Amino acid sequence: MKRALFLDRDGTIIVERGYLKDPDQIEVLPGAVDALRKLAREGWKLIIISNQSGVGRGLMTAAEMNAVQTKFLRSMRTQGVEITASYFCTHTPDEHCECRKPATLSIERAAHEHAISAQQSWMIGDREDDILCGRNAGCSTIWLRNKQFPVTAELPDYIASNWAEIYERISSDTDV
Repeated sequence: MKRALFLDRDGTIIVERGYLKDPDQIEVLPGAVDALRKLAREGWKLIIISNQSGVGRGLMTAAEMNAVQTKFLRSMRTQGVEITASYFCTHTPDEHCECRKPATLSIERAAHEHAISAQQSWMIGDREDDILCGRNAGCSTIWLRNKQFPVTAELPDYIASNWAEIYERISSDTDV
């Protein structure tokens, strides 16, 4: 079985902009590209797991969401970062679907489709729902610390202040 980094996108890899529908507003967080490039070279599959309820709420169209993702993937690829796959939930929280984080369906699908062991993988995110999703799926978890979406210190396996810390934590743990 392979190992993966299940990654929230907005607020984790790129700057949080609310319901991002303009591809020109994509801004990658400092250190993310370098860390992800090195981790991919070390054998980690990079998989995006993202709630995009702006579509379900009518705040953006699926086409706008896809345009942002297309530009994001192109930008990553031109910088040497290949994203293996992306899984999006466009439902609103009120729909109580199985694919919206903290539910685990997106991780389960990715694990099945890419022969990944969740127990050997990490979920990295900037919100409690990201951490709960990873824990519920059996992954180790990293919270990318931020003031906008605080998480209790006991919830994630590790707390990082930046991508350099994330890289150091993951690259030093060969037993995940």
